[in-house]
Amino acid sequence: MNGINPIRSDIELESIRSPSRGSEKRFPAESSKRLGHAHVDSDDDREQHDQNETLPSPTVASHEAPERWNAPKTNLWRTFAAFWGFAIMGMNDATYGAIIPYLEIHYDLSYTIVSLIFLSPLIGYNASALLNNTIHLRFGQRGVAFIGPLCHLLAYIVIAVHPPYPVLVVVFAIAGFGNGLEDAAWNAWMGAMTNANEVLGFLHGVYGLGATIAPLIATSLITKADKPWWTWYYFMIAFAAVELATSLWAFWGQTGEVFRLAHPRTTDQSGNRMKEALFTMPSARVTWLCALFLLGYVGIEVALGGWIVTFMIRERRGSAFASGMTATGFWLGITVGRLVLGFVTPRIGEKLSIAIYLPIATGLELLFWLVPQFYVSAVAVALQGFFLGPLFPAAVVATTKLLPKHLHVSGIGFAAAFGGSGAAIFPFVTGVVAQAKGVQVLQPIILALLVVIWLFWISLPRIEKKRD
Repeated sequence: MNGINPIRSDIELESIRSPSRGSEKRFPAESSKRLGHAHVDSDDDREQHDQNETLPSPTVASHEAPERWNAPKTNLWRTFAAFWGFAIMGMNDATYGAIIPYLEIHYDLSYTIVSLIFLSPLIGYNASALLNNTIHLRFGQRGVAFIGPLCHLLAYIVIAVHPPYPVLVVVFAIAGFGNGLEDAAWNAWMGAMTNANEVLGFLHGVYGLGATIAPLIATSLITKADKPWWTWYYFMIAFAAVELATSLWAFWGQTGEVFRLAHPRTTDQSGNRMKEALFTMPSARVTWLCALFLLGYVGIEVALGGWIVTFMIRERRGSAFASGMTATGFWLGITVGRLVLGFVTPRIGEKLSIAIYLPIATGLELLFWLVPQFYVSAVAVALQGFFLGPLFPAAVVATTKLLPKHLHVSGIGFAAAFGGSGAAIFPFVTGVVAQAKGVQVLQPIILALLVVIWLFWISLPRIEKKRD
């Protein structure tokens, strides 16, 4: 009898001492105290350390299972809403290349001046990189689901009335802000899901699908139906209105409070999460290398997609319609590559797969540049798109594995938005150089960028098991 009582007492004490998971998640501040933190910041200290957070950030690692794209059921609708947003983004980015020759004529512009439509979104992308973390902490994914589509809708309404060119440049910056917010938010969210490579492959595949459709329809409206270049934006207005409605409906419950509870701190760092991601090692190394990699990658993607039509008309002597179809082939290659190689990449690992895809894309770029035949160039650029396609999704997945969970939105968000500014910088630089040297400079610029981003990629740390 006496030998049994101590055992019963131990069991009772153990059950009292162990708090439930529910209480840890619901009351993060109390959980931190129970787990033995001797120092708890006062409200004033906490506000000084992290101005963007209205709830305390525990240093308890989360052991929750990753989300799935189709469970719970609400995630299914959110996934579809994010897919539609990425389709709009693809249409937005790919339309530039289709309409550039006609903007030159309509506004009587040089290469340098028409390239400003690439440069102006840089302002929007940089603003989104700085504000993305704050929007998540204060308004959650609901804030992104409202602000991003609204920027698209307003921009397309103004573009459709074909205002003076300086106004056009400004509204492309507004569209860039919407792109940057959604790009960062949905990449960070899906990059932490189960089967992230496959899910992100489909997400970016939908982007590529939108980018494939846009130049096809826009070119057909201009060359076959004899419509003005802005006619395509009537369709874009309708698409953006649907995006605003579906995104708000799907993400309405994802408030700032929900986001803060789901992404508590998992390190002992205090202060703003964006500063931790950008200036505290080793996270800063990962964030900046991925940001620079994506900067170059997106620059390659949009410079090729944006200038390929002009290049094929001027350098390969193609017809307007056939040259427009080469842009469609490039974006179709990206779409198929993301869908197909998205299943190959996780089998061999993100680090190795991108280290293989990039040299293949570089060889195809040399073929495109050095063989001056229209059909060879068209096939080479489509295949190049195929091997470039999975790079962005794989880079996002790699970043989620290298950064702690509480830095996913700030780190990946910054990298994606900063990388998105490559869609502005490098196509603009190509246009400026083309003004002086001719559009044939597209090829050496793309080749140099391919080599540089490969160097950034191999400089990343070794990817081991995913860390929370």
